[in-house]
Amino acid sequence: MIAASAKRRLTLLGATGSIGLITLDVVRRHPDRFSVYALTAATNVEEMAALCREFNPAVAVMADADAATRLAETLTDLPGTTVLAGETGLVEVAAATEADTVMAAIVGAAGLIPTLAAVKAGKRVLLANKEALVMSGQLFMDAVAQSGALLLPIDSEHNAIFQCLPAERVRDLPGAGVRRILLTASGGPFRNHTLDMLRDVTPAQACKHPNWSMGQKISVDSATLMNKGLELIEACWLFNTRPDQIEVHVHPESIIHSMVEYVDGSVLAQLGSPDMRTPIANGLAWPERVDAGVAPLDLFALGRFHFERPDTDRFPCLRLAAEAFEAGGTAPAVLNAANEQAVAAFLNGELCFADIPVIIEHALATVPARAADDFDAIMAADRAGRDEAQAQIQRLNGRRSLTPC
Repeated sequence: MIAASAKRRLTLLGATGSIGLITLDVVRRHPDRFSVYALTAATNVEEMAALCREFNPAVAVMADADAATRLAETLTDLPGTTVLAGETGLVEVAAATEADTVMAAIVGAAGLIPTLAAVKAGKRVLLANKEALVMSGQLFMDAVAQSGALLLPIDSEHNAIFQCLPAERVRDLPGAGVRRILLTASGGPFRNHTLDMLRDVTPAQACKHPNWSMGQKISVDSATLMNKGLELIEACWLFNTRPDQIEVHVHPESIIHSMVEYVDGSVLAQLGSPDMRTPIANGLAWPERVDAGVAPLDLFALGRFHFERPDTDRFPCLRLAAEAFEAGGTAPAVLNAANEQAVAAFLNGELCFADIPVIIEHALATVPARAADDFDAIMAADRAGRDEAQAQIQRLNGRRSLTPC
């Protein structure tokens, strides 16, 4: 492990996504503290080329082979940057000895393999890809323990919990005197919608989060509360606990990012503006702190905070996630796969918003949960969950004449 104050060299998985761009904003503010070894993206050649010209990485990886070819042709004036393609390239830069820190910000199941490569290589892994841990929980955490990797949570809620726990007791809540974790949720843009109103929700409405600026997929997940369900599972693995020791609180202001309640009655909370630069800067610099460029929090302007219980009748995805974790094995991988398919179908206008949890529940009931003994079993469950979800989406559409809703 390099000294905390030494200059860190970063591989950024998912550079052109919202987390990737925010990470680079923090890096840009501290050229004396951080440099970039590798950047990766999926298909966005134009933005990737601009980032390569600014940060001059040794390696750039495009998940799509055609995009990699186009990027290489675009960067002929940048001979110091090698362009790689596909999952092989992602794994190579994730494990490369030239970088000590890996930001895992690839959205969805696609981030599992490269994130795991970084873990196995013993990196400081800043985990913004919750799906990797949701899918492979025990195997992922076993790999962390075996390699000696430092796993730092970047989701604002998990980073808040991390900051409220003693560093040496992050996975020993009883030893830390913790009674429970209070996981906050914004409630999304449809917190006050009725079930009938949810049927008329459009992709544009679902992607307009009231507090956070996020990508489309995570915005829809926030609107269905599946994001909170995935975070519930992630918290169980990160902090070695169970759903019944985590209570979700809907907090519309998104200022208290989560809390930890101790057995003596103390409740520690981490507060901050809804700006991902805060947890990203915390992970990059930990155990030190650096200026993230975030405006000071004005509590006088806020005035008051509100808290509500989540409504799992209107938003059953939170319940489904807890049930998948309790079922164990490959059930969380099926949950995640079905959700990704359903969200993609909704964004493409092929599925009603209110039917997203219907698709997920059907997949969980149809695809048997098996032992998650190895990553082959997990990836097989991922494929089965996607296939069953897609088949059910087609069946639903087949019963409707003009519109999916």
